[in-house]
Amino acid sequence: MDPVSAFDEPLKKLLGGATAKVMAEHLDLHTVGDLLHHYPRRYEERGRLTALTELPLDEHVTVVAQVADARIMMFNNGRGKRLEVTLTDGSGRLQLVFFGHGVHKPHKELLPGRRAMFAGKVSVFNRKMQLAHPTYQLLDARDDDADEVTEAVDAFAGQLLPIYPACKQLDSWRIAKAVDTVLPSAQEAVDPLPPALREGRGFVPLPEALLRIHRPQTKADVAAARDRLRWDEAFVLQVALARRRYADTQLPAKARRSVSGGLLDAFDATLPFTLTEGQQKVTGEIFDALATEHPMHRLLQGEVGSGKTLVALRAMLRVVDAGGQAAMLAPTEVLAQQHHRSVTEMMGELAEGGMLGGSDLGTKVVLLTGSMGVAARRQALLDLVTGEAGLVIGTHALIEDKVQFHDLGLVVVDEQHRFGVEQRDALRSKGKQPPHLLVMTATPIPRTVAMTVFGDLETSVLDQLPAGRSPIASHVVPAKDKPHFLSRAWERVREEVENGHQAYVVCPRIGDDADDAADKKGKGKKQTAPEDDAEKRPPLAVLDIAQQLAKGPLAGLRVEVLHGRMPADDKDDVMRRFAAGQADVLVATTVIEVGVNVPNATAMVIMDADRFGVSQLHQLRGRVGRGSAPGLCLLVSEAHEASPARARLSAVAATLDGFELSRIDLEQRREGDVLGQAQSGVRSSLRVLSVIDDEEVIAAAREEAVRVVADDPGLERLPELRTALDALLDKDREEYLDKG
Repeated sequence: MDPVSAFDEPLKKLLGGATAKVMAEHLDLHTVGDLLHHYPRRYEERGRLTALTELPLDEHVTVVAQVADARIMMFNNGRGKRLEVTLTDGSGRLQLVFFGHGVHKPHKELLPGRRAMFAGKVSVFNRKMQLAHPTYQLLDARDDDADEVTEAVDAFAGQLLPIYPACKQLDSWRIAKAVDTVLPSAQEAVDPLPPALREGRGFVPLPEALLRIHRPQTKADVAAARDRLRWDEAFVLQVALARRRYADTQLPAKARRSVSGGLLDAFDATLPFTLTEGQQKVTGEIFDALATEHPMHRLLQGEVGSGKTLVALRAMLRVVDAGGQAAMLAPTEVLAQQHHRSVTEMMGELAEGGMLGGSDLGTKVVLLTGSMGVAARRQALLDLVTGEAGLVIGTHALIEDKVQFHDLGLVVVDEQHRFGVEQRDALRSKGKQPPHLLVMTATPIPRTVAMTVFGDLETSVLDQLPAGRSPIASHVVPAKDKPHFLSRAWERVREEVENGHQAYVVCPRIGDDADDAADKKGKGKKQTAPEDDAEKRPPLAVLDIAQQLAKGPLAGLRVEVLHGRMPADDKDDVMRRFAAGQADVLVATTVIEVGVNVPNATAMVIMDADRFGVSQLHQLRGRVGRGSAPGLCLLVSEAHEASPARARLSAVAATLDGFELSRIDLEQRREGDVLGQAQSGVRSSLRVLSVIDDEEVIAAAREEAVRVVADDPGLERLPELRTALDALLDKDREEYLDKG
């Protein structure tokens, strides 16, 4: 059989329609190749029982245990019956329960002393862990013949039983039987690793790795198979990214070299502080890349408040000095206006080029958003096409066909994860040659994720805060268990205002008609699975909370609201008043999450904090403590003390280190989610590679990938690797990386 077609064979041809349908719908497995890459999560040893004391609540589990006792119980005046079975493994006990007609078979088979594999969802009844109606498979020899019993025991002795990621409709051992059916096809596997690489690192061939991971004889088999398969995943992905980077180096771009005595020097002379060591280092990396004749593609990640905007602005001024224009793309109008305001303030008269009273060295800084008036918009477009404006800051309105540049040299994208690649690509296509690209994010990304998710970008990291930034104290406020803590939170807000400062109150929802309609249709923001009653009610809303605060605990203070559905002029007006100190408390949605800079705001109360992600909470918190006074962030939650949501909030309260928090965030989410969200162009289903634990593998695979691609960019001499890449990157994904 042709090697490609062996793996592409639909499962329904081999397994039957019903099983194949469940696999497709619930496990996303469609072909023989998909099933062969559906690896066991762990292995049970015949001689060792699972620790029943460590079962996770509400999860679908598989356990191997021994029946201690079984008894039929009657209820409903004898009309109903249930079978209760107690399992033991020496460390703990687990209750099984079967009802109605489902009691007959297990009553005959689950006799005291018998061992079996059980699967079901762990729940609690009468304060005891239980599995209701589990499916099971007996593991004991069922024949009285002594030889056969010995044979059966020998067959199981030391054998590793694979436990597969399963679903309610399909248990682990039924998946194992299906794997047995397709396992002969493993011999047809196309090996993507170049032979020299495979031999040099001592890896087993791919067909053997697949056999060993599904049907290992020893733990050493599992280790060898995992090592090999982990490398495949890392290497093929890194080759895709290395080819992307290589292709970028082949594109032409205009080198933007430094000019002495220009706009950048004039700007630097006005700065009232010196750049931090980190800012100087990162600026050096960016300036070196701008001076080359192929487009820079660089990710600048920096802690909240580490001075990324200043670094980006200096890069933009460097490009203007070299005769080009620079565009900064922001995800929201509030943020675009905020950036425009802070850039023009920082530049002073240098932002008034060609205007009366402006500097001779200056340039025009224009703002372009969707809601601008016709006249202002026409003038902005004219300034861009003539080259009168060296800098433009805007939202996706910058991408529209009408917007033409004189000579676009640099695109700065703020908060990349909020932009589609198509938008980034559309803006880049406006240059006569591909412009240089600088992507900024204030969401710290662990090194391995940066190498995997943003692997087509070179990375610069700003991890040092400028002098003068104040510490932020963070506390969890358990509103349900201790309502007086919430009362104290509002007192603290009052105290901050009485001391001449301002505060933010953040809510997950707006609470207007459109919002409520979306909730009713079930189209509101997708929440996590309910953890307790607090999660079952709608999230708290800006309009409701603002009203309650103004009439209640914050009566007498100037309370304003800000959310995404307000008209742009109103939003800008509110932000301006708040920045000028004409409002005491701003009740807002996450529209203030990035870029908003009001140094006098010292306190933030986040309502329903458990409804936000870790990195989002860290972003929000970064809006306070931006001046000389210390910041305070209060995370209000009704989540139960023992819930994962509360654990997440405690982690945020315990550290201000964004990189540490991003690691915690990553550990709590599936890696596929992380990769899928950030780089949908690459298949996110990492099966044995862990972006948390396998930093060395990813780094080594990246080095090998760079070497292979430099030697053979088209992979002409490595057709097997090309086949593996085609499997990883379908047409849409390939286009995504091309644009990325």
